Amino acid sequence: MSKKSKTISDSFYELSNDQVLNSVEKALARTERGLRATGSLLTLNSLENRVYQIEFEDGLWVVSKFYRPQRWTKDQVLDEHDFLQALLELEIPVVAPLELPGENHSTLSTTADGIHLAVFPIVKGRLLDELSPTHLETLGRYLGRIHRCSQAMPRNSRIHLNPKTYGWEPLEQLMESDFFETDSVRQQYRLTAERFLKAIEPNFRHSRIMLTHGDCHLGNTLWKDQQPFFLDFDDCCYAPAVQDIWMIVRGRDEQALKEREVLVESYEQMNEFDRSELQMIEALRGLRILHYSAWIAKRWDDPSFPRAFPDFSTTRYWQDEMSEISRCLEF
Repeated sequence: MSKKSKTISDSFYELSNDQVLNSVEKALARTERGLRATGSLLTLNSLENRVYQIEFEDGLWVVSKFYRPQRWTKDQVLDEHDFLQALLELEIPVVAPLELPGENHSTLSTTADGIHLAVFPIVKGRLLDELSPTHLETLGRYLGRIHRCSQAMPRNSRIHLNPKTYGWEPLEQLMESDFFETDSVRQQYRLTAERFLKAIEPNFRHSRIMLTHGDCHLGNTLWKDQQPFFLDFDDCCYAPAVQDIWMIVRGRDEQALKEREVLVESYEQMNEFDRSELQMIEALRGLRILHYSAWIAKRWDDPSFPRAFPDFSTTRYWQDEMSEISRCLEF
């Protein structure tokens, strides 16, 4: 029996500390000046990519991100980097990748196995579980500026968030998978998802889209004193502006509505906002639920995913998902 050939995904799952350090040293070209990594390496929390904090002998610390193969094309990753650089030039607090001397000053390097990687400066700060009115006002103003910058940029190859890309296509992937315990549950899920997608499609026909962060939840905003830093634009996509609004204030209760109003009013100090987009929040919430399940299913061969989602594919899991999707229609 012939031995199975190693794939680029296998190489990604099996990245060793030595491979990580050697790849980052090569990209930064610091060994030419006698500066090597100390060997101190900390794996940071990330399921989608492989992210490491690395120390060099002169005291420099960097964060290296090894991008999951076959998710984004090289052009799409570089479009993300261009967006970050444009924001940085406007003094918007984002963490943009470093230019790599070992790659002719590109922001992207590639390992011998074909895995793309970028190197970022370290930003120290803390995550906040709750935001004060002052925090919300600050975020709103910065989001307005981020979107104003994106509106001035030419269209690029980043994905568009809509019912097709975040709904129908993920649903089809799930229907073709083996992650349902019974055909009955599979069909119930299909009917629930189809009813939801057909109901929300009209909301997207005339919506104005722009390049957004795409995943702007509190875990991707780091705070130092009263200054936020926007992290991880890996999911940046073309979407209505409200995509970045609702991810910060995700609740449905009266308090959430008040907080969202503070965020929107601050946004409007820097950019126009079509308040009719607020009616799209539940549609975007439901699309995120659908897309997230397909995201897990698509990565199940990665050993870290079964460990992170032990209940995935159980009947209880799909029942909870159907309940949440249906609830989006109620609002």
